[in-house]
Amino acid sequence: MLNRFARALITRLFAPVARLLLNWGISPDVVTLVGTLGVCAGALIFFPRGHLFAGTMVIVAFVFSDSIDGNMARMSNRSSDWGAYLDSTLDRMGDAAVFGGIVLYYAGTGDNDLGAALALACLVLGSIVSYSRARAEGLGMRADVGIAERSERLVAVLLATGFVGVGWVPKMTLPVVLALLAVASAITVVQRILYVRRQALSRGATVGLDAAAARNAATPARTPSRTPTSTPISTRAADPPPDLPVGHRDV
Repeated sequence: MLNRFARALITRLFAPVARLLLNWGISPDVVTLVGTLGVCAGALIFFPRGHLFAGTMVIVAFVFSDSIDGNMARMSNRSSDWGAYLDSTLDRMGDAAVFGGIVLYYAGTGDNDLGAALALACLVLGSIVSYSRARAEGLGMRADVGIAERSERLVAVLLATGFVGVGWVPKMTLPVVLALLAVASAITVVQRILYVRRQALSRGATVGLDAAAARNAATPARTPSRTPTSTPISTRAADPPPDLPVGHRDV
């Protein structure tokens, strides 16, 4: 949902930055790579040490590269399957780093086994959410449904982590948000599975009907067989030839 409402605004805000980077001769792929490295560094360097607010600020500074590189590709007419593949793959890496950093925080200085387990659940379920869509699209179907897509998950966890780090909310706020995200991610996985199942069953039914129609068209029409009719045999004696006298008829 956040993708639909915020994409246009973010695109407009970062259009000047994208245009400036293109004027400098920077490739969209470079922006994608640098942005992912920045997100991973902010999550895996600052979070495990307990610097939640600083880590969140570093991640936020780099996470918008996902929108900038897309703008750059469109402005330069360099959109390609390779760019989409690279962007999606590195997005998964950045997401794993964010939740992995929180796992390390709770397993270390955070000293909260429940928080570590919830962050790990979010990491695993988030990967399944992304995979379920990618696999469906690889099979020619759609799976862009669910209550917890990538943007929603990322915004929620970064807000909670930053507010906890600066002390604006209690520390238990982050585990609560992680629990809600884990549940929402599980629901999203189920939603996508059911959505793809309906498409697959509909496609199978259509293929079955097409196959039956093709078989019917290939089968030649059968003509009804006719039973030969026999000429009835008369039981009456044949009349004598007309040229014989009456007295000489066969008796």
